Amino acid sequence: MIMTVKGPIDDDSLGRALVHEHIMCDFSGAEEASRDKYNQEEVVKTMLPFVESIKDYGFSSFFDCTPKYIGRDVEVLLRLSELSGINIVTNTGYYGAANDKFLPRFLYELNEEEIAELWIKELKEGIEGTNIRPGFIKTGVDPFELSEIDKKLIMASAITHLETGLTIACHTGEGTCALETLKVIKESGVSPSALVIVHADSIEDRDVIFRLAEEGCWIEYDSIGSKSIEFHTGLIMETIERGFISSLLLSHDAGWYTVGEPRGALDRIRPYTYIGESLIPRLIREGLDEDIVNRILVDNPARAFAVSVRKL
Repeated sequence: MIMTVKGPIDDDSLGRALVHEHIMCDFSGAEEASRDKYNQEEVVKTMLPFVESIKDYGFSSFFDCTPKYIGRDVEVLLRLSELSGINIVTNTGYYGAANDKFLPRFLYELNEEEIAELWIKELKEGIEGTNIRPGFIKTGVDPFELSEIDKKLIMASAITHLETGLTIACHTGEGTCALETLKVIKESGVSPSALVIVHADSIEDRDVIFRLAEEGCWIEYDSIGSKSIEFHTGLIMETIERGFISSLLLSHDAGWYTVGEPRGALDRIRPYTYIGESLIPRLIREGLDEDIVNRILVDNPARAFAVSVRKL
């Protein structure tokens, strides 16, 4: 099953899914983030048309990848899901990229088991006093060799996965940290099939991308619409030609209402429609049929995020 903000659904009910998007972000940092800085109803009103627009292209599910301390608000997500009819999936976890700006100070005093217990509690008891539960783990690391705190986050993710079956989605975008993340996951006894390499399309060395896929990781191309369509079409076709169609996830990394900006910086919000409007027609012109497109957009997300413990 898949855990949405409204509760569990069968994985075959997920439909076409955007696996990496954002409703709202607060970039002020972990120690400054606060719900007092925005109005929930204004966020819902602003973002609802963007969420509803994905239905025009056959999408029925939306994964919000904003972690705690960067603007995760599960009550906003629930309201948007109720109003739009879209399945929305939220996350547990902490984001260690951006030079640790979004990690609270208390975290450095905890070990990986203690961090994992905070995340496990959100699944077992609900997030922040609600009945809303996470559907995956979202974390992130800085480029190159893993720092001590980044390694601790990955180890905590592995512990959480083995306890809950939640898939791990890790922000990387650079080859060394992606490979080191995979190494820690495997050393922790977790199968690579439980790991989504977020921003895989930003890894410059394609041999690294395909090595990760060969190891069994999910490779997520999620900057679609912010790079040229020729870049993504070529990368996707090469991925398929190399035999990794079953490892591929697509999304935009788009949105978002920016906390602290007038009207949430409405003029800079990127819509969630480029894949439907532009990429799918282009891929079909390149020779892919609708069955292959749906395999990537329907079958793969359902398998990637189905709640299931995957041991090495």
